[in-house]
Formats: sequence, structure tokens, C-alpha cells
Amino acid sequence: MSLEQRVTELESRLAFQDDTIQALNDVLVAQQNVVERLQLQMAALLKRQEEMVGQFGSFEEEAPPPHY
Repeated sequence: MSLEQRVTELESRLAFQDDTIQALNDVLVAQQNVVERLQLQMAALLKRQEEMVGQFGSFEEEAPPPHY
């Protein structure tokens, strides 16, 4: 294999690796956006739960039904 063929092969491999790295980066960025959105939703749900527990009290404090 000549030097020119080897350089061409290496350039081709480098271009393929660059495309692969960019594709992986795009997926990673999308996943990070999803994770951040889910974290915000989880925080909102936890806040709602705390507000509801504050309004209605804990279910553990309720007396058992009369048939016990």
C-alpha cells in the first residue's frame, strides 16, 4: 500500500469518525434536554405533593375505618 493510499484511508476514517462523534453529540444533547425537562417536572410534582399533604394532612394520621 502506497503512502498516498494510506493517507487517503486515514482521511476517510477520520471523516467517518467525525460524523459519528457529531451524531453521538447530537443524541447526547437531546437526551440532556429530556433529562432536564424531567427534572423540572419531578420538582413540580414534588412541590404539588407537599402542598397537598400540607392541605389535607398525612394519610397516616387518619383513624382506621369503624369496622376495624
